[in-house]
Amino acid sequence: MRKEDKKNWRESLKGWAITILIVLLIRAFVLQAYVIPTGSMEDTFLPGDFLFVFKPVYGIVLPFSNLKFPARIYPKRGETVVFRFPYEPKDYIKRTIALEGDTVEIINKKVYVNGRPLDEPYATFKDKRIIEWPYEIPPAEFQRIWESGGFMGTDWVRDNFGPVVVPKGHIFVMGDNRDFSWDSRFWGPLDVKYLRGKPLLIYFSWDPKRHRIRFNRLFRIVWNW
Repeated sequence: MRKEDKKNWRESLKGWAITILIVLLIRAFVLQAYVIPTGSMEDTFLPGDFLFVFKPVYGIVLPFSNLKFPARIYPKRGETVVFRFPYEPKDYIKRTIALEGDTVEIINKKVYVNGRPLDEPYATFKDKRIIEWPYEIPPAEFQRIWESGGFMGTDWVRDNFGPVVVPKGHIFVMGDNRDFSWDSRFWGPLDVKYLRGKPLLIYFSWDPKRHRIRFNRLFRIVWNW
């Protein structure tokens, strides 16, 4: 190989290495691609929506660790968030309903925070049934069971829940598709250390039922959702 060819090859390799490094840094610290897998956030996000998630807004997860810096940055009530599910290594997307210290109660599907009903134009209900509790649980015991994730095996908390107080350092999240969302009602409060970012943009959308692109959803900015 000629000297000039070697130089060109080294320059090309260097260029590719820098490009790959930049992409990896962006992936690690700035943007994350996320695909909506289920209908738990319908109709805000649909199965097959491909999102860019902006990561620095809730802190940066340090490489090769579960540590985040800063460790505790809170979303606003009503914001959608992407987070690592505490019980398995998967990312979820839900809506922030309440923050630490807030009292949450659900009565016949209606959500109350600090005693006031929430105005939730984003919420949808696709099951007309109202699931009632078969027995009463004292508030302190309900709080203990909820914080420990003890309601994961039942659907009794879907339509009537609480009241509970969101612990310090945690938030309460729910899916917009209230009758078909597995969220804080069942598995408990979310520690904010698990927050990964905030949805920024739908860059692609595929309808898995009709097997076609949803062109009306492409490049839709969802930052304020």
